[in-house]
Amino acid sequence: MASVFGGGGSTKSGATVTTETALQVSVVMACVRVIAEGVAQVPFRVMRESPDGKTRVPAKDHPLYDILHRKPNRWQSSFGLRETMVLHAALAGNGYAFKSMAGNKILELIVLTPDRVKDRVADDGEMTYEVMGRNGATRVIPANLMWHLRGPSWDGFSGMKIITMAREAIGLAMATEETQANLHAKGVKTSGVYSVEGALNKTQYDDLKNWISKEFSAGAPMILDRSAKWLPISMTGVDAQHLETRKHQVEEICRMFRVMPIMAGQSDKASTYASAEQMFIAHLVHTLTPWYERVEQSADCQLLTDKDRAEGCYTFLDPVGMLRGALKDTAEYLYKLASIGMMTRNEGREKLDLNPIDGLDEPLTPMNSITSASNETEKVP
Repeated sequence: MASVFGGGGSTKSGATVTTETALQVSVVMACVRVIAEGVAQVPFRVMRESPDGKTRVPAKDHPLYDILHRKPNRWQSSFGLRETMVLHAALAGNGYAFKSMAGNKILELIVLTPDRVKDRVADDGEMTYEVMGRNGATRVIPANLMWHLRGPSWDGFSGMKIITMAREAIGLAMATEETQANLHAKGVKTSGVYSVEGALNKTQYDDLKNWISKEFSAGAPMILDRSAKWLPISMTGVDAQHLETRKHQVEEICRMFRVMPIMAGQSDKASTYASAEQMFIAHLVHTLTPWYERVEQSADCQLLTDKDRAEGCYTFLDPVGMLRGALKDTAEYLYKLASIGMMTRNEGREKLDLNPIDGLDEPLTPMNSITSASNETEKVP
């Protein structure tokens, strides 16, 4: 797998960072998963806006609707396709899907791993993709047959490899984890020293060792004689600093992926429920929303035709899907929108996958709006 995406190479800490070794660092795996799953778990639909801009409805008659919403190819779901492409883009900077077409119609979207694709840019800016097949043969694919999902990009053509940019932070996390693992592999540090006066011969040493192991279990009081002393060993400053370094590296890696540490399992003891809730909102706003926009606009430009866009078609990742497991939050969200007339009650029922009810297609009018309208009417001479 190290050859799949390449990697950042050697680091100052001595660790060699590749995709395989980086994904074995729990915080790296947590960061890319929380991004990829956050994009994959929400509904992805082709929408159509009316010419007057007043209505927006799912374009279920569009050939791409089922491909993006449910079944992009013969073996993957829409969730799986998006999860894999965003995983590639978050780590390697680029996610690729080949468009299997018949005429001008897309039949399937087939994910290509980044190690098999090389971006080629001509002097006039025309892009092609050199793709290596499973048998080792290469083929040049024109840009119109590729869905290219770019992560943050420096040149506008290819995304930057975050694993390369973050190699020092990841390498130090790997080095500190290896140091801790070696400590346990070679034997955990003793909790104390049983000290006696004078030198022990081999027989006395063996007798004392066997006596301690048989008579005293963990946590049991020790009865000492012959001027023996028990010297407990507590955690040293070096040990404490080692743990702080490991915690700090979690934050450093989260910064590179722009993920809130709490989303990678790093919580602050001072955090309250309210502050944690705000962190989850910040994750949606500052981490996932840019990825939503990135996916939507790349799909609009590369999967929809000029005619589709002219007719009002666009793709949409619905963030309400993030609230699917939070019933209380979902209820409050829909209640507020319906009560101020932002959506009809039947539109709210649709969000819950419930059938419409007669009489709930008209938006509600807030009481303060009625009062304001009455006051304005009274002022008219």
